[in-house]
Amino acid sequence: MRKIVVKIGSSVIAPSGKLDLEIMRNILAQVVALEKENVKTAIVSSGAIVCGVNKLKKKKKKDIHSLQAYASIGQVILMEYYSQILKKYHKNCAQILLTWDDFNERKRFLNAQSTINRLLDWRIIPVINENDSVSYEEIQLGDNDRLSALVSDLIRASLLIILSDVDGLFSPQGLVKTVEKIDNKVISWAKKEEKEFRKGGMLTKLEAARIATLSGIKTVIANGRKKNVIKDIVEGKQEGTLFLPSSKIERAKKRWIAFGKKVKGRIFVDQGAKEALLMGGKSLLSCGITKIEGEFACKDAVYVIDEAGSVLGVGLVEYSSEELKDRAKKFEKEIIHRDNFVRKE
Repeated sequence: MRKIVVKIGSSVIAPSGKLDLEIMRNILAQVVALEKENVKTAIVSSGAIVCGVNKLKKKKKKDIHSLQAYASIGQVILMEYYSQILKKYHKNCAQILLTWDDFNERKRFLNAQSTINRLLDWRIIPVINENDSVSYEEIQLGDNDRLSALVSDLIRASLLIILSDVDGLFSPQGLVKTVEKIDNKVISWAKKEEKEFRKGGMLTKLEAARIATLSGIKTVIANGRKKNVIKDIVEGKQEGTLFLPSSKIERAKKRWIAFGKKVKGRIFVDQGAKEALLMGGKSLLSCGITKIEGEFACKDAVYVIDEAGSVLGVGLVEYSSEELKDRAKKFEKEIIHRDNFVRKE
C-alpha cells in the first residue's frame, strides 16, 4: 500500500470565490481511481471560509472573528460537497480538523496519526483542514500548506502533492522542473514571483516542500486545474515542480521537534557551546548560555542561536525560561539533551 497526501488550495476549487464543483469531481475521481491501484490518499482541503461567505450572501468581512465564523459555517458545507461527490463512487470520507496543538503535544500527535491511518486502512478518505473556527494564527498565515507537510510526515506518506492555480515554481528562465535542495536561490525565485503577481502563496508552499523533503517525502507543486494531474504525478509523469527528498532523514521524534513543535523562545550560546553541539554531538549546558529571549516552559521548543545571530537548530529545554534566568552560568546543568536537539539543515 502506498500513501499520498494531496493539498487542495482555495485557488484550485474556488478561483472566483465560489466552489468549482467540476474541479472537485475531477480531483476526487482521480483519488478514487488511484485507490483501485492500492494508492491511498489523505486530502488537506481549504475552502471552508469561501463556503461560509457564499452561504451568508453578504460582503466579506476580514476581521479574525468574522473569518472564524465563516469557517465554522462553511466547513459543514464543504464536507457535504465532498461527501455527496464521493457517494457516487460508493466511497466515504471523514472530517479531521487539526490545530498546532495537535502537533505540538506528542500524545495528541500520535493520536491523530493513529486515527488517520485507521481511516486509510478502512479505505475511507480523510479530508483534513485546520480548525479555523478556533485557530487564530492559522487563518492569518494561510497555513494549510504547512499542515499538508506535517500530515505527510504524520502518516509517513511517500508523496505530497500541493495543488495550486500555477504550474509550479518559476525561475527567470521559466518553469523549474526539479529542485534538489531548497536553498536561498530557490527561495529568491518564489519571493520575486510573489512580489510581481500576488501576496502570499509560493513561499508557504516552499516551506511545506522543505518540511516534507527533509522528512524523506517527495513533493510536487502543480496546477490542480489540469484534468489528470494527480494521476499523472503518481505515475511518474512530468507535472509541475518536483522537489526531491533529502538523503538524510532524522528520527521520528527529531522530525517532530523540528517541524511539529511550536517554537516558544530563543537561547543564545557562546562559541564553546556551539562547537559542542555541532561538532562534538554533546548536550547544551547552562554555562554555555549567554542570553535568553521569550517565555517558555520545560519541554517547550526553542531556537538555539550563536553569537553571530545564526540559528543553529531547535531543541527541547529541560527548564523553563524563568528557571534558566536564575541558573544560567551558575550550574553545570543540562539544558538541552543532545537527543532533543535538531541541527538546522
